[in-house]
Amino acid sequence: MNPRRKSRLKVVLSILIGVSVAAGLMLYALSKNIDLFYTPSEIIYGKNDDPKTKPEVGQRIRVGGMVVEGSVKRDDKSLKVVFGLNDIGPAIQVEYEGILPDLFREGQGIVAQGILIEPTTLKATEVLAKHDENYMPPELNDQMKKQHQPMGISEADLKGESERDRNQAGGK
Repeated sequence: MNPRRKSRLKVVLSILIGVSVAAGLMLYALSKNIDLFYTPSEIIYGKNDDPKTKPEVGQRIRVGGMVVEGSVKRDDKSLKVVFGLNDIGPAIQVEYEGILPDLFREGQGIVAQGILIEPTTLKATEVLAKHDENYMPPELNDQMKKQHQPMGISEADLKGESERDRNQAGGK
């Protein structure tokens, strides 16, 4: 090999090694944040009951679960709210300062995003309330009642529970 080809080969190999090292470091850094969503049980026990997969204190995560009945405590002098969040297992505590969504209430499903400040305490920066697919804003519900009642459509018809719907379902 002549010296010119050797120098080109060295440059190409050094570029490939540099790109490989950069990609490896990037993937390693992202591996800690790939799985951001946890349930309260997974925070306490780890994913698939593996203690090695528990989130670390200081880690930014999302937690989804149900607001524990009777656990919501509001500060009278600020917008700070503390509540319990659980799934089918133990509960964790969520601290949030700000305006909660309109759909937030005890027994409601929520997703909280924030930083784990203790092994079972999340300081939330955002709280999102979930609703089921049957939700309809009250204004729209009132409007539908006004529109459909003159046409002879009952409330049971709107819900798919009328006599005609039962007969059609039974005849199929």
